[in-house]
Amino acid sequence: MDDLTYTLQQLCRRNRDGSHTTQADRMRSLALSARQLREAGFRQMRASSLKGKHALALLDCWQSEGLSTGTIKNRLSHLRWWAEKIGKAGILPADNTQLGVADRRYITNINKARELGSGLDQITDSYVRMSLQLQSAFGLRREEAIKFQPGYADRGDYILLKGSWTKGGRERSVPITTSEQREVLQAAHRLAGVGSLIPAHKNYIQQRNVYDGQCKAAGFSHMHGLRRRYAQNRYEALTGWKAPAAGGLSARELSAAQRIEDAHARQTISRELGHERTQITATYLGR
Repeated sequence: MDDLTYTLQQLCRRNRDGSHTTQADRMRSLALSARQLREAGFRQMRASSLKGKHALALLDCWQSEGLSTGTIKNRLSHLRWWAEKIGKAGILPADNTQLGVADRRYITNINKARELGSGLDQITDSYVRMSLQLQSAFGLRREEAIKFQPGYADRGDYILLKGSWTKGGRERSVPITTSEQREVLQAAHRLAGVGSLIPAHKNYIQQRNVYDGQCKAAGFSHMHGLRRRYAQNRYEALTGWKAPAAGGLSARELSAAQRIEDAHARQTISRELGHERTQITATYLGR
């Protein structure tokens, strides 16, 4: 292992910001950056050696590979994290457009929501099956549904998610508004008891691998679509009409009063899904 990769690993281990998934993604991204810098001719580097020329070389490499805007922006966020941790935050501008990276374009009114359907019967691991049901009923992310502790989360008329389960480490609540949600939650209580949906003999990464393997074997893909389905069902419950992505009215077809309801519903759903911007929720609901 070269010095740059080693010192980046040490930097990541000393600064455990974010969830386990975020930390793992960051370490993989920085290890890739170290390899690409070495291939670009930058030798004998350490984590503290990062300069603007290195950042620009990486950006040129990523753009030449034809990577999507979203992927490049994610890698830049890891690069900024690196720069910040070594006291060199100023080597990269905060605005990606100054680097020639356009704002990500969100495609809306294309419905990628999904239902679990009969495919759930092909999931043989009871913990994975329960996590999928929680994702569908409450719009949870994969990590949230795997780490879920029903004994902690169940607060009667809402569930409370710990910051250590969520993306960005922000605690949030999701209301219990349907009998289906209550039934799913009761089933989670029976399975996990006072524990989580990670079996006692496994850690999170091991159970996530089981989850991924089971979903692949059952032909499930893009399980994020369960969050989309939750968002669309919730939108219809709050407004009384379907979301644009589910075949409902577009913004220009709404009356003035309906637009106010639409905005309120989107803000509510955005909070429940753990998004800071309603623009992200628009990818689930359409415009």
